[in-house]
Amino acid sequence: MEVPKAPEPSEKIGRYRWVIVTLLFLAMVINYVDRQTIGFLKTDLSHEFGWSEKDYANLVFYFQLSYAVAYLVWGKIMDKIGARWGFGIAFLIWQVAHIAHAGARGLTGFIFARMALGVGEAGGFPGGIKAVTEWFPKKERAFATGIFNAGTNIGAIVTPLVVPAIVLTWGWQMAFIVTGVAGLIWLPIWLLVYRTPRETKNLSAAELAHIEQDPADPVEKIAWTKLLTKRETWAYALGKFLIDPIWWMFLFWLPDFLGKRYGLDLKTFGPPIVAIYLLSDVGSVGGGWLSSRLLKNGASINKARKLTMLVCALLAVPVMFASYASSVWLAVLIIGVATAAHQGFSANLYTLPSDVFPRGAVGSVVGIGGMLGAFGGMVFSKYIGQVLESIGSYTPIFIVAGSAYLVALLVVHLLAPKMEPVKV
Repeated sequence: MEVPKAPEPSEKIGRYRWVIVTLLFLAMVINYVDRQTIGFLKTDLSHEFGWSEKDYANLVFYFQLSYAVAYLVWGKIMDKIGARWGFGIAFLIWQVAHIAHAGARGLTGFIFARMALGVGEAGGFPGGIKAVTEWFPKKERAFATGIFNAGTNIGAIVTPLVVPAIVLTWGWQMAFIVTGVAGLIWLPIWLLVYRTPRETKNLSAAELAHIEQDPADPVEKIAWTKLLTKRETWAYALGKFLIDPIWWMFLFWLPDFLGKRYGLDLKTFGPPIVAIYLLSDVGSVGGGWLSSRLLKNGASINKARKLTMLVCALLAVPVMFASYASSVWLAVLIIGVATAAHQGFSANLYTLPSDVFPRGAVGSVVGIGGMLGAFGGMVFSKYIGQVLESIGSYTPIFIVAGSAYLVALLVVHLLAPKMEPVKV
């Protein structure tokens, strides 16, 4: 894979930091193949095991419950032991849990496997943000985050291309085994390659200086109790609470929506879902690029991040009408723009902790936000199950999805009006 390039490439500085982003990108591809497989198997598994809409919603709910609790813990772990071992351990847990789905023989077995998957996958983004904080100056972090976050979309693209073929050939159990074992190849590469910049022997002095160009900040660990008193912590956490459930909805219910509304099935999901997540990639990288470009042109961090988030929030609004699209490809366009908007918004929201908090607090703040995001997902999952069970329509669900980002931006702005460095 070609190593991603920075917004301001410079051969003299060096590019080793983009190797780190490439590894994070690949980990997110694997992460989302593991996470999304269940969504493609919803109809088949529901028929085989007799699940109702509420049963499936509970399956998602318990995944998000373990994810929420573990996310908070992983944030602290990343601050304590660093991204190399923290991310590596989290990766191993989620891969083993993914493979374990193949042994489930009913709803309870799947719930336990999903909860274990949630524990491991919860370490992905705290570890990724920690690594970006260690390896990139502030002006490049949104772009770097956008690139590795784009791996989630590639994972969502790979899933409909790979999983149906495996299921139709060998059965649903092998979908978990084959993808899980193949993904394990990443782990030894990460442990061999990743070190902090100052521990990396083949890093040039110029690139190290580039990475460390921001003013030094404290690296000592900071207690959660102090972080919870800061408005900026809640700006990030409530932003996550409002937007993360929307992404969960797309991830776990999009195949079901396309099946019920347009008659698609395991053999025909592929092209529409690939198109949606290709658009998502554009949003992920584009959202990071736009705020980095605004910073280069002299905008403050506050203006660059929030203006980009406003653009993304407005692009998400039309998804309110997705259920009324007259054709599957019109629905794909509307939903694809909304998922792209989510990823662009998310890439900039993810940089908030590293923009305003000292490095010793970044992992913990990301953990707090991830926990609230998962709690929001739990609430929304219950809501989705209830709506589909009672009226069978996605319209109320898409109305919430289309309005969430403007509300989230308002909350972020009210709690962090200037996005100034936090003293803790």
